[in-house]
Amino acid sequence: MTPPENQNNETASEAKKPFNKAKIRLDLALVEQGFFTTRKEAQTAIMDGAVLVNNEKVTKSGASISGSDKLALRPGFAKQKYVSRGGLKLEKALEQFQIKIQNRICLDVGASTGGFTDCLLQHGASTVYAIDVGYGQLDWKLRTDKRVIVKERVNARYLVSQELYEDGAEWASLAVIDCSFISLDKILPAVEKLLTTDNCEIVCLIKPQFEAGREQVRKGVVRDGKVHLEVLRKTAEHASSLGFSVQKCTFSPLKGPKGNIEYLMLLSKEACTENSIDYDGQVAQAIETLKNASAEES
Repeated sequence: MTPPENQNNETASEAKKPFNKAKIRLDLALVEQGFFTTRKEAQTAIMDGAVLVNNEKVTKSGASISGSDKLALRPGFAKQKYVSRGGLKLEKALEQFQIKIQNRICLDVGASTGGFTDCLLQHGASTVYAIDVGYGQLDWKLRTDKRVIVKERVNARYLVSQELYEDGAEWASLAVIDCSFISLDKILPAVEKLLTTDNCEIVCLIKPQFEAGREQVRKGVVRDGKVHLEVLRKTAEHASSLGFSVQKCTFSPLKGPKGNIEYLMLLSKEACTENSIDYDGQVAQAIETLKNASAEES
């Protein structure tokens, strides 16, 4: 459906036709009314506080909406920059870590909808291998982009170069990783073997809920800063065992599912350019900055 023409104007756009159902989820209602083309876009806007129901901000995608409710978008709202919020996470890393993407071949491990892939392309990547164990999740815009090589139903943990690259193909020099339900300890060794031997880099999204011990995760969430710190140091140690140095580290600007704070780490085979990484400072800043941020919804 085509979004209302005044969607990005200074006045909020409003639904102009009744719902087909008496009750419907807010994210589905926004798609049905033409505000967005996908639920993911709608969910992003909802989480960002851009959706008004009866002139009140609603931040839950699953909120129940009736035909009599009046929907609108926040004045001045602009549609998201990438196909998913993940692109904003990687964007922070690329800018803060000053990583040059222009004309590089990249791997997106755990591509899912393609937020990281989209970010890489918009920053000039020549080719992106979108790798995911799932199927049918990659956004259609990316799936049909000639610069994207789609590798679905592929478990990166067991992926080898012969299965990834065609004979004579140039190898990637950068990998970005956003995996769930598996520790980076199991992913990094395989990814390291898929990159060029010289000047390769890895940007990994670190999710404490999948790195910490079970006893440290409560209802899928890790809130203890000490556990965050432990996870970061453990990841750095494992990377070092593979010959990588941690160049830089920061926290994700957005929370993950259920409100989990996540971190971004830059690894390379070069000697560390920083005297030391202030993990304590990063954790403290992340907790303070994101204490009132909304959680990501699936």
